Amino acid sequence: MTQAVLCAIFNRMVEYRRDLDAVFAAVADPTRRAILATLTRKPATVTEIARPFPVSLNAISKHLMVLERAGLIRRKVIGREHHCSIEPKRLRQAAAWFDYYRIFWEERLDALEHHLVARAARPDVPASGPLRTALRVTVPSRGASK
Repeated sequence: MTQAVLCAIFNRMVEYRRDLDAVFAAVADPTRRAILATLTRKPATVTEIARPFPVSLNAISKHLMVLERAGLIRRKVIGREHHCSIEPKRLRQAAAWFDYYRIFWEERLDALEHHLVARAARPDVPASGPLRTALRVTVPSRGASK
């Protein structure tokens, strides 16, 4: 392979964006997810955000800092109040990352299902390769209940 071709190879399982790490780390916490849910309804002050939580204002402020550093919220200081609003761009990027892998795995699982169904329909063909044991798998149709 030429060097130009080698540079064009991109493995999404190895190569990733660090900003997505911050997004996933931020949304891993249930309190921060609840804060994001609150902010999807309307912007709010730190005090308003903290009201329903059984933790200190300082703890909520630290959660907000994590969300802000991940690019998930925007904070605007008006006088002595900090107003927070959701910043959906990073969430869209994370959703796009998930969509890529959802499609990736759906295609592969569909191909495996097709192979297993075809294999079950032809029991006279001996198994080969690492699957030497005969696969007698009944694959339910997608519409069937489990």
